[in-house]
Amino acid sequence: MSWLFVAGFGILFVGLLVSIALHEIGHLVPAKLFGVRVTQYMVGFGPTMWSRRRGETEYGVKWVPLGGYIRMIGMLPPRPSDEPGRLRSVSTGPWQGLIENARAVASEEIRPGDENRVFYRKPWWQKVIIMAGGPAMNFVLAFVLFAVVMMGFGVRELTPVVSSVSKCAIPAAEAGHRDCKDSDPLTPAAKAGLRPGDQIVAVGGAQVPDWEAAQQLIREHGAGVTTLGIERGGQRTDVQVDLIAQDMPSLTDPDKIEKNVGFLGVSPTTVVVKKGPGYVVGQMWDLTERTAVAMVNIPKKMVGVWNAAFSGEKRDPNGPIGIVGAGRIGGEIAASDLSVENKIEIFINLLAGLNLAVGMFNLIPLLPLDGGHIAGGLWEGVKRAFARVRRRPVPGYVDVAKALPLTYVMAAVLVVMGGLLIYADLVNPVRLSG
Repeated sequence: MSWLFVAGFGILFVGLLVSIALHEIGHLVPAKLFGVRVTQYMVGFGPTMWSRRRGETEYGVKWVPLGGYIRMIGMLPPRPSDEPGRLRSVSTGPWQGLIENARAVASEEIRPGDENRVFYRKPWWQKVIIMAGGPAMNFVLAFVLFAVVMMGFGVRELTPVVSSVSKCAIPAAEAGHRDCKDSDPLTPAAKAGLRPGDQIVAVGGAQVPDWEAAQQLIREHGAGVTTLGIERGGQRTDVQVDLIAQDMPSLTDPDKIEKNVGFLGVSPTTVVVKKGPGYVVGQMWDLTERTAVAMVNIPKKMVGVWNAAFSGEKRDPNGPIGIVGAGRIGGEIAASDLSVENKIEIFINLLAGLNLAVGMFNLIPLLPLDGGHIAGGLWEGVKRAFARVRRRPVPGYVDVAKALPLTYVMAAVLVVMGGLLIYADLVNPVRLSG
């Protein structure tokens, strides 16, 4: 294991910890602005490695770097029947007992004078802002990091300028595995005399603004003669080409093969283009949609992680990874033969994607995730709005404590998922080299 691998692992690992710290700041800042007393701000879990108290909040780092949290007083409201001076009744039911014990623990942090500084007493919209602040910070980080790559480093785009002309047509099943043989037919591009530097501007009379459009029209045409409009040396000319039918990987899913599509036999030129803010916004929206779809498929993807961990199946490169797996990818990037600039670009892109995934995951409307508290706040707002419309008494606070049984189950699931990912990342990690 080279020092570059270790350095790359450490860089990405620290980047994730910084992202976690900023996620918690996203909760901390609005909580303090709205007057909620925050007793702890911690990065990590378990025993405390280091901490320092400033004002009423203890800031610190824990030994297990797998997350973070802030502790706000009054996260759970008391029972409506609880009144000062009355003895608290305790149920012997297992779940009810856990709920009441959790309420008791939550109430222990409330000091005299804190009655209006507890989380549950805050207006519903303040609760939503506080709990949405963490995921929002991840989204902001993702946007900024993607913007650094797309606006600073640039985006690689394929252009319809011919980079190279294939000499012969090799069947798709053998492409990339052998060179041309005398028995292989010439490609349509070679027969038509296309050269590197020619720019394809039209296919079959239809103008093509980019390589994707040209490629799609060529494929859809199939075998047969068509006219290519090209620019060569600054002059426009038309070239007749006799396309052939080939089995080619699908443009949308490279694992699938499309039968008998039109084949020309040229490679496009790749250029790097620095984009503007509008492009970043569009790409961020597209990536967010893809990430949301991936979140829906997490249960199915985790089955694949289990099979990879215990059955030796190949790990899905697009499946979930843990913090250890992300660090290993960082190590592979650092130890690769890429240029320093390309390594930095990939590091930033990877960290941006991880922030986007963390933000989306935390919006799942289940406790103990942020989305569960957000859903509770929104439900409280809906209930109070209906009460105003119907001129009924203002309903009480949404009692998230009633969801604690589900919360404990969800927490157990998250622990198992995290443990499985760590194990799979160690024994059968995702590798960039495949």
